[in-house]
Amino acid sequence: MIWHIAKRELYENLNSLRFGLTTLLLLALMLTNAVVHLREHPKRMQKYHDAVTASLNVLRARADNLYELVKRGPGKLYKKPSSLHFCADGGEAVLPNVVNGGGGNWSWADGLSSIWRLKYPSVTPNLDNIEPDVTKVDWAFIIGYVLSLVALLFTFDAISGERERGTLRLMLANAIPRHAVLFGKFFGALVSMLIPFTIAVLMNLLVLSTSRSVQLDADAWGRLGIIFGIALLYTCLFLALGLLVSARVQRSAVSLVILLLTWVTLVVFTPNTLASIASGFSSPMSADEFRKRVAQTEGALRMKYATYDENQPQKRRRELAAYVTEDAQQNERLNQERLSQQLAQIQEARSITRISPVAMVQNLFEAFAGTGFERHTQFLENVRSYARQFREFVTETDRHDAKSRHAVGVREGMSQKEVAMEAIPKFRDELSLNRDFNTTAMDMLLLALFFIVLMSGAYLAFVRVEI
Repeated sequence: MIWHIAKRELYENLNSLRFGLTTLLLLALMLTNAVVHLREHPKRMQKYHDAVTASLNVLRARADNLYELVKRGPGKLYKKPSSLHFCADGGEAVLPNVVNGGGGNWSWADGLSSIWRLKYPSVTPNLDNIEPDVTKVDWAFIIGYVLSLVALLFTFDAISGERERGTLRLMLANAIPRHAVLFGKFFGALVSMLIPFTIAVLMNLLVLSTSRSVQLDADAWGRLGIIFGIALLYTCLFLALGLLVSARVQRSAVSLVILLLTWVTLVVFTPNTLASIASGFSSPMSADEFRKRVAQTEGALRMKYATYDENQPQKRRRELAAYVTEDAQQNERLNQERLSQQLAQIQEARSITRISPVAMVQNLFEAFAGTGFERHTQFLENVRSYARQFREFVTETDRHDAKSRHAVGVREGMSQKEVAMEAIPKFRDELSLNRDFNTTAMDMLLLALFFIVLMSGAYLAFVRVEI
C-alpha cells in the first residue's frame, strides 16, 4: 500500500509545473557550477605546481651543505588544491595555502645563527569562513539552499492539499493505515526530488569528466558518493519538515507560509546570526603579545647558555648546538600555541552553528570535498609530520658521517658532505578519509537525529489529527 501511494504521488509530481521548474533550475545551477570549475581549477593547479617546483629548486640549492638545510629548512610547504572544489568552496580565499618556516632574526658569538623552525600564518583574518557562503555556486549552496527549499515546495500540500480536496477522508475511509499514507507521501516526494537532482548531478559530473584538467581518482569518486548520501539525508530532513507542517494545518496556503518562514529561520537567519555572535568571542594571542613572549624566551635562553670556557671548545660546541635547537623548539612551541588558540576559536564558533542543518551540511561537504577549515587543519598536521621527518633525516645523515662532530646547528660541528637531493624527504599533502569520518561523525549523527525527530513528529501529528 505504501508503494501504491508513493507511485500515485510520483505521477502527480511528474505532471506538475514545479517538477519541470525544479529540473531546469537544478540543471542550470549544476552546469554553471561545472563550467566555473573547469575555468578556475586549472589555474589553481598550475599555480600550485609552479609554487612546488620553485620550492624544490630552492631545496636543491641548499642540498650542497647539510648545515644550510638545518639553517634554512626545506622551503615553503604548499596546500594541494582539491579536485572536488566544485562541491564546497570552503572559504579557501581566507585560509592560507602555504606554511613558510624559517630561521630566527638573530646571530650570536662564533658566527652562530638561528635554525629553521615552523612559522604558521594566521588562519583567522576573520570568521567569515564559519558560516555558509552564498556567493559561490557550489554543491553546498545548491543543496543547502535550493534543494531544501524545493523539498518544502514538494511537501507543503502533501496532506493539507488532500484534506482540502476531500480525498484524504475518502482514502482513510477505505481502511488505508495512516502510516501508509504518510510514508507513501514521503517516498513519493523523495523520488520526485531525486529524479531532477540525480539528472543534474550526472550532467555536472559528465561535463567535468570530459575535461583533462579535472582528474577524479577512486578516492574522489568515493567522496562524491558520500556527499551524495549526505545530500539525500539533508533532503529527507526537509521533506519530513514539510510533512509535519502539512499534517498540522488545514490549508495549503498556511502550510506554505509557515514552511517558508521556517526555512528562512533555519537556513538563512540562524547560521548568519550565530556566526556574528561567535565572532565576538575571546580572541587568541595577539601579534604584539606573541612577539613579547618570543623576546622573553630568547632572553632567558641566552642567559642560560651565556657562559663560555675557552679551554673546552668541544663542550662549548655542544652547548651552542643545544642552544640553537632549544631556541627553535621554544619558538615553534609558541607558534603552535598561538595557532591552537586560533583553531580553537574557529572550532567553538563552528560548533555553535550546528544548530542550523545547512551549517552542518556545509561542514560535511567541506570535510569530504577537501576544502575549508577541516582541510586546513589536516594540512597543518601534514606539515608537522613532515617537519619531524625532515629533522630526523638531518640528524641521521649527520650521525652517519664519521668525520662529523655531531653538533647539529653549528656549522663547523656538522657533516660537510653534500646531500643527495633524492634522499631528502619531500612534502606530500595527502587527505585521510578515515580522519574525515572521525571529524564529521557528530555532524552526521546530528543530521540523522534531526530527520528522525521531524519524521517522528510528522507521524505523531498525522495519526492523532482529526480529519
